[in-house]
Amino acid sequence: MATSDRAAKNRHGAMKQRSVAFDTQSSEDLGFDDIRKRLADHCKTESAIRRAQKLAPSTHRPTVLDALESTDELRRIRVEGHTFPTLVFEEIKGEIKLLEVSGSALTEAGFIRVLQCTRLVNDIVAALHQRERAFPRLCGMVGTVSENTEIVKEIEAVFDPKGGVRNQASQELAKIRISMQTARRQVNRLFDKAMRTCSKQGWLADTEEGYLNGRRVLAIASTHKRKLRGTALGTSKTGSVTFIEPVECHQVNHELEMLRDDERKEIVRILRALTQRIRKHTPLIKAQQRLLVKLDFLQAKVKLALDMDGVKPHIIKELRIELLKAHHPLLLLTHRSKGLPIQSQNLTLLPTQRMLVISGPNAGGKSITLKMVGLIQAMAQSGLLVPVHPDSALGLFKQILTDIGDNQSIENQLSTYSYRLKRMKGFLCDACRNTLLLLDEFGTGSDPELGGALAEVFFEELYEKKVFGVITTHYANIKTRATAMPEAVNGSMLFDGETLSPTYLLDLGQPGSSFTFEVAELNGIDKGIIHRAKDKLDPRKVKLDGLIAGLQKEKSRHARMVDRKLKAEHEAEEAKREYERRASRLNERQDAVQQVGQEQNSALLRGRKLQQFINRFKTGQANKELLEDIRKYLSVEATKKAEKAEAAARKKAAKDGRRQSARNRQNLDRIKVGSTVRLREGRQRGEVLDIKGKRATVAFGDFRTRVELADLVWIR
Repeated sequence: MATSDRAAKNRHGAMKQRSVAFDTQSSEDLGFDDIRKRLADHCKTESAIRRAQKLAPSTHRPTVLDALESTDELRRIRVEGHTFPTLVFEEIKGEIKLLEVSGSALTEAGFIRVLQCTRLVNDIVAALHQRERAFPRLCGMVGTVSENTEIVKEIEAVFDPKGGVRNQASQELAKIRISMQTARRQVNRLFDKAMRTCSKQGWLADTEEGYLNGRRVLAIASTHKRKLRGTALGTSKTGSVTFIEPVECHQVNHELEMLRDDERKEIVRILRALTQRIRKHTPLIKAQQRLLVKLDFLQAKVKLALDMDGVKPHIIKELRIELLKAHHPLLLLTHRSKGLPIQSQNLTLLPTQRMLVISGPNAGGKSITLKMVGLIQAMAQSGLLVPVHPDSALGLFKQILTDIGDNQSIENQLSTYSYRLKRMKGFLCDACRNTLLLLDEFGTGSDPELGGALAEVFFEELYEKKVFGVITTHYANIKTRATAMPEAVNGSMLFDGETLSPTYLLDLGQPGSSFTFEVAELNGIDKGIIHRAKDKLDPRKVKLDGLIAGLQKEKSRHARMVDRKLKAEHEAEEAKREYERRASRLNERQDAVQQVGQEQNSALLRGRKLQQFINRFKTGQANKELLEDIRKYLSVEATKKAEKAEAAARKKAAKDGRRQSARNRQNLDRIKVGSTVRLREGRQRGEVLDIKGKRATVAFGDFRTRVELADLVWIR
């Protein structure tokens, strides 16, 4: 095998290992196909569109980081208003192929496309010049592509700003065009003379003249067509008008045609010569084309990110998912287009909490939350910015597998349940610790009791394979089994027990009730029918579901009370701060009034002293002695003023220091395990989980972090 073949095979093998097991069904289930389509719609070139259509997640961390960071750099350029050219250009793949063929010539339009691309690349290189520290990935993407003025000068020497070949492109072309201008003037002079004659004779039709086959012709009424010497080139639709070229113009028009042919041949010769001069730059032109296609694709990713407020999450080496303030990308775009609100979610999957079982009522948001996790993970591993908080963190999975929705196979005569069993068989064979598994309505499609038992065994098998997963279910045995597994956790979509309406918020730690009977009653189902249905069930199951439903109602009530309390505390804090601001202003006014009074008393004393000096001067005392007393007085007053200012500054600094120290001591003394706190520079509230020395572990929702005590503010 040739060395190049082996190298190509090795590269292909490396790429194959880095690609994620993400089949067509998973892409369709999660809506990744829709993301690809939206991305392709933002692309301008065919090459970028094909790249968008083939976009797939990667497990190669440097590749993912490079894609995310380069996209984020271009996003920052667009959002922050940095100087950067607008990426408007046409692909030049055809022109590059012609440049690679010896003796070929580019077309006029082809040269204009090459010129536009070269100018654009020159502008890009200039915009990124000496900005490697701010935009290292974009500068790295430009690489060895440098500004090239030679291509621009060569093409601009031949073409004018409108894209036409200049008269000065060659001496021969200039000569031909001068002859053409002379011939046109002669044709027009002879034509106008013939038209005046026909007009006097009354042979002309209403339109008088026209153009046929690029020639100027007279519009003669057909009844007079034989009276004019010339060549008939056509007639009107009705036949009432005949278009005739006067005989006087024949010879000159023939000469003009010969000149046009000479012009075409000379232009072809000029373009072939120009192509030959440009051909030496073919490697650079190829590099320019590759760069522009990359930037076109990158710009499409930025536009998609701006549509959904996408940001770059942290890509970490360990396997875990920490989503903060995350939105389902497609749902966000849909709701935003309709002006509807959308609820964000916080969700964490850790090695010690890797399987999340979500339960709760129908239409409560279980499936959306599950799809959100998978779609955000697939997008991030594909180098796309995602709608999450920037502090969100994602590991890289080698497999993202789904079983979502009703996937009957008519061709293979498979029912929904048969299809799911077949897919589950594949999961049991292929799943491993680097797998993210997303199963919606786990175990449904068969007899509830029998299907639930089989689903529980599947759940146990997948758990033993150390997979990460999000599972939605209504089966009580799956919820119970998750409670008993140390690395699994239950979660529920919160439901307002009073209004029986979903809140679309995920709550970790306990299973959720389906609120089956409550929702049925709300929808007008007779209570007698509901009681009969309850009588057909195991009383313990009805009681358990009731307890869970009651717990969720109580939790919803408690959450509302906490919200009201937090709101009241916030209002109280605002009122306290407003009081302190007003008290401070009042004290400042009192101090100002007191200071004005002291200054007035001092001025009065200085005035009396001055009056004494004046009186002494009137009594005839020696002026020398008087001046000496005045200088002493002024010196003493200046010293007093300086000492007073210094003392006031020391007093203020000491007062501020005592006040700040007292506040800090009081704040630190209040912070205990279980306290509600916030960061000094933030508003999000968290709970103190642990305190060691001068640092505390604080949980802000599902996100935990270590913080200096001095950076925290006690709330309650």
